[in-house]
Amino acid sequence: MKDKKIKIAIIGLGFGAEFIPIYQKHPNANLFAICQRTQSKLDEIGNAFGIEHRYTSYDELLKNPDIDAVHINTPIPDHASQSIKALKAGKHVACTVPMATTVEECKEIVRLTQETGLTYMMMETVVYAREFLFMKELYEKGELGKIQFLKASHQQDMDGWPNYWPGLPPMYYATHCVGPVLGLTRGEAEYVSCFGSGTIREELHHHYNSPYAVETTHIKFRNSDLSAHIYRSLFDVARQYRESFEVYGSKKSVEWPLIEGRPLTVHTAKRPEPEIPEEVESPDYARLLPEPIQRFTTKGVYDSDEHQHLSFTQGAGHGGSHPHLVHEFLDALVEERDPYPNAKQSANITCVGIIAHESAKKGGEVMRLPDFTLS
Repeated sequence: MKDKKIKIAIIGLGFGAEFIPIYQKHPNANLFAICQRTQSKLDEIGNAFGIEHRYTSYDELLKNPDIDAVHINTPIPDHASQSIKALKAGKHVACTVPMATTVEECKEIVRLTQETGLTYMMMETVVYAREFLFMKELYEKGELGKIQFLKASHQQDMDGWPNYWPGLPPMYYATHCVGPVLGLTRGEAEYVSCFGSGTIREELHHHYNSPYAVETTHIKFRNSDLSAHIYRSLFDVARQYRESFEVYGSKKSVEWPLIEGRPLTVHTAKRPEPEIPEEVESPDYARLLPEPIQRFTTKGVYDSDEHQHLSFTQGAGHGGSHPHLVHEFLDALVEERDPYPNAKQSANITCVGIIAHESAKKGGEVMRLPDFTLS
């Protein structure tokens, strides 16, 4: 089984191009096809990476019986419909975040994976970033002690991004916050309460009928004494790009830097007060990967910034997560196990944000996650 090759098709070649050489070098992958609506872009990428099978039509690609799995990197509004089409066509699915934009779409994806036995994985970068892997290692070694509280944020200026972004409610794209707070302990969200704060400029309101500049949510974990706090902003808030994750334990706590590029701060209990905090550079976790793709934890596809996708350059390379995501998806298929996050876990993570926005519209009303997202 370890020699098994999975025939992969990458859908969308903006952000998706970052994954091409990783699949090409992974020992369990055969990057079989690429798909892009624009023929010139399709041929440019296909020629650059020597990929023979090229499609401008996603529907035509799905008809090819040789393709085992698709990795979807298209605009947010297309994620759910393309995932559903792929599962109905008998393909395994890896999809960039978020899983969907409605609870009903999440439910259908979960239903299809249960009906078909196919694999779905939401490719959430933060839960494979080196900083998260560092905190996860501390947690699994018992160095954090009892986890007492978790916190995460994602703040980004989305002016100038594609036409589905203007006015997007912050919590509609909350997986970079929700993923790590649930992922550390592999917890599930049971219910949420969210408040909107501030107001974005009026011309942005009508796109989604949402005025909020910031949305802040409390998540209550299922079968646990834990809760988490997350907050998000997308427009009209002065803040450098930040995807932060913090964990507070009885023995040690880890806090994210306020300024991008600074070290994490580790607080150790019962030391003399001045010695409690220390700055710690997060180690890289390339050692967890097959040797041929280890270099991609510190290097993107392209050497020059002019070719890199904006989300990659703004997001500090997504913490070296891309090869970890690819390896988790492929290894799950080879080992015939669930990846993290699987369809149900992805739905729980995604639905937190969708339901949180509904809570904000109702003044912070406590709202429960649907049963299909729970184990």
